[in-house]
Amino acid sequence: MTPVDILILSNGPGEVTTWVRPVVKALRRLLGDSREDVRISVVLSPCPNASGKEVEIVLSYPEVDRVQGAEYFFPFLLRGKTAQNWDWRNKGVVVFLGGDQFFSVVIGKRLGYKTVVYAEWDARWHNLIDRFGVMKPEVMPKSSKYANKFTVVGDLMAEAGALNNNNQIQNNTDSLIIGILPGSKAAKLAQGVPLTLAIAEYVHEQKPEIKFIIPVAPTLDLQTLASFADPKQNPVAEYFQFKGASLISESNQLPILKTANGLCVELYKQNPAYDLLAQCSICLTTVGANTAELGSLAVPMIVLLPTQQLDAMRSWDGLLGILANLPGVGASFAKLINWWFLRKKGLLAWPNIWAQQEIVPELVGKLQPQEVASMVLDYLDNPEKLEEVRNKLKDVRGQAGAADKLAQIVKEVIS
Repeated sequence: MTPVDILILSNGPGEVTTWVRPVVKALRRLLGDSREDVRISVVLSPCPNASGKEVEIVLSYPEVDRVQGAEYFFPFLLRGKTAQNWDWRNKGVVVFLGGDQFFSVVIGKRLGYKTVVYAEWDARWHNLIDRFGVMKPEVMPKSSKYANKFTVVGDLMAEAGALNNNNQIQNNTDSLIIGILPGSKAAKLAQGVPLTLAIAEYVHEQKPEIKFIIPVAPTLDLQTLASFADPKQNPVAEYFQFKGASLISESNQLPILKTANGLCVELYKQNPAYDLLAQCSICLTTVGANTAELGSLAVPMIVLLPTQQLDAMRSWDGLLGILANLPGVGASFAKLINWWFLRKKGLLAWPNIWAQQEIVPELVGKLQPQEVASMVLDYLDNPEKLEEVRNKLKDVRGQAGAADKLAQIVKEVIS
């Protein structure tokens, strides 16, 4: 086999975890593990939602050989030189998994490589890209001129269930488990952490036997997470009458957040956390890629978008994210953007988008912990309601296999 380079272009934490990870696994399954034959490189482009730990996450994937961070992207785009002066083989493929599709065109031409684009909602540059793997038929062009370039592969976000290895939570018991996913960025954590912990306290009062867990995002360290549970460091906690929680981390012990009311929430750093989430009866979560992962695992969820502090929600993509984070005037832009969004909003959670109807609750507004806790308790007291949601999630999550189909396209382009 002629040695081949596969260059993956990606950007934010969601794309890195839900797109890149299953695709590189599929590529290795299909093309083999020999680095002499196939070398996989990942180059990241800037993203307003980036945490700064994307390189570390990608380096944890054993299938990947080398990674370049977003801070070096534009010199590479403009001059074709990486920060470490990587060498490139004569034969290769550029695979787009996040960012701007035009980057694939420029870099593919510069390296003399074929190009493959995964298109979730929109496919562009039909005449300049060699192959497209699209999420659904609606993304394909209406004209038949480029139809031979397009293949419907499905939703990469539906791969979570396939990647679940069904490991068990350490010291697992027969108790019910509620998962808490407050987000990974400050804009969401400021409201998400105190709100979800306050909800957990109310539920714990009624059902002390329930275990609460937080699968900590790989881009988030425990100290930062704990800071959002401290009202002295996060004044937003006052909106939810949350009295605070402290981090307890001892050697050979699972770290926990212990609230002022005595609730202990276990913190898990393993990534991905599919095996943990699959055991949850229900999860409290923010909007984002995590709703797709939960949906793929058929885990019922309540999706929370609190609006107590509109200017705190600045985690937008593209131009909106840039405007919302401008020094000085960003807060005003953020309030305006979020006001407009709340008036125009459609479905937010991925399972609801897939189904085109609300099959998991989306709670938007000035949420109060006790009200949300009552909804959680109602689900727990009526397990048939949870089973109904679970079955609907199974129906809409789609078939796994998008990553394998995309890898097959890459193989065909190489051949």
